[in-house]
Amino acid sequence: MRYFSLNNREHTSNFEDAVVRGIAPDKGLYFPEKVIKLSEDFIKEIPQLDQTEIAYKVIKNYIGDEIPDLELKAIITKTLDFEFPVVEVKDNVGSLELFHGPTLAFKDVGARFMAGCLGYFIKKGNLGNVTVLVATSGDTGGAVANGFLGVEGIDVVILYPKGKVSEIQEKQLTTLGENIKALEVDGTFDECQAMVKQAFLDSEIQNKRKLTSANSINLARWLPQMIYYFIAYKQLAKKNKKLAFSVPSGNFGNICAGLLAREMGLPIDHFIASNNANDTVVNYLKTEKYESKPSVQTISNAMDVGDPSNFVRIIELFNNEFSSLRKELSAYSYDDDQTKEAMRSIFKETGYVMDPHGAVGYLGLKEFLKTRKDYYGVFLETAHPVKFLDTVENEIDQKIKIPAQIRSLMDKQKESLQISTYNDLKGYLLGN
Repeated sequence: MRYFSLNNREHTSNFEDAVVRGIAPDKGLYFPEKVIKLSEDFIKEIPQLDQTEIAYKVIKNYIGDEIPDLELKAIITKTLDFEFPVVEVKDNVGSLELFHGPTLAFKDVGARFMAGCLGYFIKKGNLGNVTVLVATSGDTGGAVANGFLGVEGIDVVILYPKGKVSEIQEKQLTTLGENIKALEVDGTFDECQAMVKQAFLDSEIQNKRKLTSANSINLARWLPQMIYYFIAYKQLAKKNKKLAFSVPSGNFGNICAGLLAREMGLPIDHFIASNNANDTVVNYLKTEKYESKPSVQTISNAMDVGDPSNFVRIIELFNNEFSSLRKELSAYSYDDDQTKEAMRSIFKETGYVMDPHGAVGYLGLKEFLKTRKDYYGVFLETAHPVKFLDTVENEIDQKIKIPAQIRSLMDKQKESLQISTYNDLKGYLLGN
């Protein structure tokens, strides 16, 4: 499989080089030269397969022989050593819980898979040390820190916006030490992400460090997210109904991976991009005009993105045909008051506890299902409610049991370096 830059189709790369680079030299995101179509026999077989078998058969298409089968299966087994249950919340509505991994967030899968791939490439080749440089609006940082902790030959540098992640999220990325360094940026997530992108284009830094990104712009972070949807389908196939998935969307990597799975042949009939007040894509689907804007801070902070990087991949997936995209993808946005009301009402009605991101996903699904009674709808719960402890407990008026992996962090000392400008980041990376 070859991958081309979405800025220049003439620039192509194999999987390894694309993962190590993170983004193409021309700042373009990598995209597969072809979408692999899965056989109908495989789709029918999914309910009988275990999740590691499903993942191997799906992801192998995009890696080819670059990682030997035994190594790839070992990476997948380690990546997927937890469950992804679809929990029935109410009639025709389920929650796909993606928070049962080590950092209680959906990004554990992509971070662990990428760590395994990059670790293999370092061991087998002449890469030398690699620096993983990543911006986070919430859960990416903790997942990347945990996934890459102690991986030989890899240093991790995480940028996060000061005061705009939850206390638990901050603990997860600032308390591990070893090869993990957290930089606390006096700014927004978009500014953090802009700094990361600028560093990748800075020849002075590139001459000093071999950089790669662990945001969902990286193929090895983005592609394995489609596995969630196959595992969910394994549980839902017996319902024999049309399926709609509502995905809380910030940088749009997760929903893009789901749309890729659908394009490969997975029987999902519709996707909903559920957004908070950061409604760039909602407005695009209304007007056909893409206008990025500064991000707005909300209680669903992992979605506080005003210029979602992965949306360009979605446009490519639909061959730049707006009418086709609009037919297959709906988008809605909700403010904090609506999000809080959804958390309260669902808990009161069903006893189910949603985090703010899952609540936004539920709202989008609810809107879509109003006129579509023949669908079974699934919203994604992308993070454990405990990661937004104060917000959730205030709304449901109940205490949440704190999982062991979080309790172990709370007494640890935060360690971070505060920066304000790109020159601060550059100075750190150059060792000044």
